[in-house]
Amino acid sequence: MEPNTASLLVYRETQDRLGSANVRQKLHVTRSMIERLGLEKELLGHSGCVNCLEWNTKGDILASASDDVQVVLWDPYTYKPLKTIRTGHQGNIFSVKFLPHSGDQTILTGAADNKVRVHDLTLDEPRMICSCHGNRVKRVATAPDEPNLFWSAAEDGCVMQFDLRQAHQCNTETSASILVNLNNHMGAGAEAKCLAINPTRPELLAVGANDPFARLYDRRMITTTTVPFQSGTSNRNLPWGKRNLLQARAGLGDENENIPRDSVRYYSPGHLPSLVPKNGRSFMTSPSAVSTYLTFSSDGNELLVNLGGEQIYLFDTYMLRKPYSFKLPQQEKSNRCLFVPISEKDIQEKVAALKETANGYFKSRSYFKAVKIYNEAIALCPNSAVLYANRAAAFMKRKWEGDDYAAYRDCATALALQPDYMKAHFRLISCLTALHKPDLAIKSLAEFAEKFPDEILSSEYKKLAGDIESDQELLSKIETENKGDAEEETESVQQVRSKQSDVEKIWRDESSDYKLFFCGHCNTTTDIKEANFFGSNAQYIVAGSDDGSFFIWDRHTTNIIKVLKGDDSIVNCLQPHPSTCLLATSGIESTVRLWSPRPENAEPESREVKEMEVAAVLNQKRMRTDPFEMMLSNMSARANEEGVEGLAGVSCRQS
Repeated sequence: MEPNTASLLVYRETQDRLGSANVRQKLHVTRSMIERLGLEKELLGHSGCVNCLEWNTKGDILASASDDVQVVLWDPYTYKPLKTIRTGHQGNIFSVKFLPHSGDQTILTGAADNKVRVHDLTLDEPRMICSCHGNRVKRVATAPDEPNLFWSAAEDGCVMQFDLRQAHQCNTETSASILVNLNNHMGAGAEAKCLAINPTRPELLAVGANDPFARLYDRRMITTTTVPFQSGTSNRNLPWGKRNLLQARAGLGDENENIPRDSVRYYSPGHLPSLVPKNGRSFMTSPSAVSTYLTFSSDGNELLVNLGGEQIYLFDTYMLRKPYSFKLPQQEKSNRCLFVPISEKDIQEKVAALKETANGYFKSRSYFKAVKIYNEAIALCPNSAVLYANRAAAFMKRKWEGDDYAAYRDCATALALQPDYMKAHFRLISCLTALHKPDLAIKSLAEFAEKFPDEILSSEYKKLAGDIESDQELLSKIETENKGDAEEETESVQQVRSKQSDVEKIWRDESSDYKLFFCGHCNTTTDIKEANFFGSNAQYIVAGSDDGSFFIWDRHTTNIIKVLKGDDSIVNCLQPHPSTCLLATSGIESTVRLWSPRPENAEPESREVKEMEVAAVLNQKRMRTDPFEMMLSNMSARANEEGVEGLAGVSCRQS
């Protein structure tokens, strides 16, 4: 709930005079500030795309790094550059970090030249240059209380750990720098895209890769390994990533079991990965979701992951959620729901009014608005089976990426609250059909017929049975086509695509499901697109988009509350100031922009996107469309063209 500013100030003066810091924290970012957010200043100093931003701990220095292979340190209050660092990189810089407890005099960078560099600003020369990685370095990470340790993630599939107290020599058998080699478990072609350190438990390291899984490792249980060499000396001058492929160990697991089974936990949306028809094509494709960024909340209890080609997902790292693994309704547990007694008459009336409003939007086919209002109602009343079932119907009609699975979760929750809820059971079967689970849909349909025999003769029941049969036929056809395609592939190609270690399969099967998801942006064009918490209590979520905008969501309701134009092309980076309502953004342009609350009597912000619904709908269409087809499509499509129609009849009638 939004803090009452007057009450907090009175409390500070009368009861908690030593708690001014606590009051400042609660007033760090408020809803009124978000509503007044506007462009404060444009920082000009780069000549290429600005791929990464980073605040120092105090928030009085902003570092930006670019395709021009320079790092600029800015004073965010005078808007002037404090220092320009010519890094020596030979490729685009993708990540920049301040080393903790260095007086902001040590800067880390990772770049497309496969190198990690440590820059000592007092000496104006590199303190360390590491060229151990065999592909582009996408992220470097630090821990708040570790002045000597840092980590790097690269597209060679490796996460490396460095200790500045130890001498480091690249490409030697004594350089034990590899903390995680994803190739060992994912197979050849593994890429580490991003990583983050838990701020309250720095022994926990999260890694995102070129698949839909976020991995959380406990470093205390892992032994670092050396760069792998093949016997002999002929391969020593090759990039080590190529040596790794020559050793043919991809997918065979850790030779020395340096990553124990219990040292890592996986997180992934429950509907990913799975083999489903993509974009209406008649063949199966693996999901293209790739982790472009991940970050922890300030208390370390939550992990936010931006999935390219998909949505933004929030995972609880302590209260683990088993995926809704498409079990039959009676197997769903009621403890998935948070029971909150609603006794206040005004809340009951407000929820009833929200429900009627949402139902009205649904009837008028405004599914975006319907979902938004149902979100608000569920936030007030999280124990209403009707609200979950109705939101499920809206998800089924909206048909954005992940909506079918979100609808399934809502139906399962509604049935956990009210086991004999006919509409929820019927919609759950519709979700199983949309998710291409015909065998489970048939079983659930038989159970439905047993529970509700009077519905068997209804046209809706017959249509649903026909939909299930059609889905079976479609999947059978696709399976046949896949077999034909597979016969044309060489054995080596099939091995590379399918090889995973045995323990990798276990980790994936035991992955934890998401808590909340946020959608409306588009993340398909770049693989460095960030998503961050905004506010001292993570009240808001911010992320960039391929349409040049950045979105702000209310974390509690998951609704979009603000959209601003941050770049002429694409917004990739968003870094909130550590202690005040100030946001730094960058993207394809060479400009860094600062955003802060405008005065209450200021002129309207020219960069605000008023038609948030239109922007969100078009972005979701972008995510489902081939880029070339999207370029040719009519960008002035009507706002109510919100995707494929869902199942008709009872499955989508509101209660």
